[in-house]
Amino acid sequence: MYFRAKMWKSQKIMKKNFKKRVFISILLLLVLYVANIFISTGFFRTIENTFDGSILQEIKIAGAEDITISQTDHFAIVSATTRKNIPPTQQESGGLYYLDLTNPNRQPIVLTKNFEKPFAPHGISIYKNNHSYTVAAINHTKEGDFIEIFELIGRELTHQKTLKNERIFSPNDLVLLDENRFYFTNDHKYKEGMFRLAEDYLGLAVSNVVYYDGENYSEVADGIAYANGINYDAKRRLIFVASPRDFLVKVYQKNEDHSLTFIENIDCKTGVDNIEFDTEHNLWIGAHPSLLDFSAYAKGTRPIAPSEILKINYIERGDYNIEQIYMEDGATMAAATVAAPYGDLILAGNVMDTEFLILKSNKILSKKRPFSGKKMKLHHENKVLYLLDGKEIASEDLNEIPATQIKSVAVYKGAKEVSKYTNKKYDGVILIELKKEK
Repeated sequence: MYFRAKMWKSQKIMKKNFKKRVFISILLLLVLYVANIFISTGFFRTIENTFDGSILQEIKIAGAEDITISQTDHFAIVSATTRKNIPPTQQESGGLYYLDLTNPNRQPIVLTKNFEKPFAPHGISIYKNNHSYTVAAINHTKEGDFIEIFELIGRELTHQKTLKNERIFSPNDLVLLDENRFYFTNDHKYKEGMFRLAEDYLGLAVSNVVYYDGENYSEVADGIAYANGINYDAKRRLIFVASPRDFLVKVYQKNEDHSLTFIENIDCKTGVDNIEFDTEHNLWIGAHPSLLDFSAYAKGTRPIAPSEILKINYIERGDYNIEQIYMEDGATMAAATVAAPYGDLILAGNVMDTEFLILKSNKILSKKRPFSGKKMKLHHENKVLYLLDGKEIASEDLNEIPATQIKSVAVYKGAKEVSKYTNKKYDGVILIELKKEK
């Protein structure tokens, strides 16, 4: 009887210790995940106002999220929706606008004033036919998400059809191959719940690219963290997809059957959004250098969010140059989403500002040239100082900290805050305080 009682007690202690170890492991993982979220979303990145040029014009259109340009016919189409926060709590309204780029005034003309359905456009694409353009736009409504197809003749836009399908699940952007066929991105796989949070904050890579052949829909790429902007280089048969949560532009080869073969990732060190081309097939991208700041701005808890514009000269696999064209803290333009080049001009759109900017560069933008050599901050470099009770600790040594002994974790960024703890160059500081022994 004594032996049995002792065994029972021993088993109870072992079970208790096992639960304790599991709890400690989970708690430690949570601490590491929180630290990773701050680092992987660019929270510690230093934002420096940089642009070799000037603001030529402010165009009064609210929420000009996507802009695309006809380089041959010298006009721009702007997709704009008046947004208060993301995700929306009520039906938003917006429209498509026409800008004549040969006219110095460049005043927008509303193209969709006669479109009577609820219309909150997002990503757009245009395709030139013989005497007209096909215009496609993502449309977010309270009744669901749709793809609207229009025909543009001169400055008259006529609605052709509305596309709805279960594969149009969470559409973000699209690119037309002709008047009937296109690719589009779904930026999420889950609408709500823990998996939705995992997509946003842990970078769960489950979104996709879908191909529409005029009748059928088929998934052609998946495993993408927040599939966003998409564009097609017809000359080289390359599809480029922005993955802002992973700071990547993903490159695919378009096959004869319209399936996609993955080529490589371009690590852009920033939250890349919409993708446009110049006349030399360089990629131009509006971007969010700090995704946490952008998330707070989108939810209305932060007044501004930083903006960035990149130019990528992509030559072939492993051979490309990335140049930072523009960066600012968001005071002039918050949360840049698109940069459409036209000569020495850049039409820079954003999420929720009441206007978008036409920037004039002091450089020639449409020519290929060698990489400037300016190093951009890497979001995955160890530029964060970890302090354990005031003493520096390496990130890999966090695993040695008993999670039950952690009292608090604090995160700071910016030169002013960092200077309180060190005179060395870091982008941020994570303070870990242990519980005091009684």
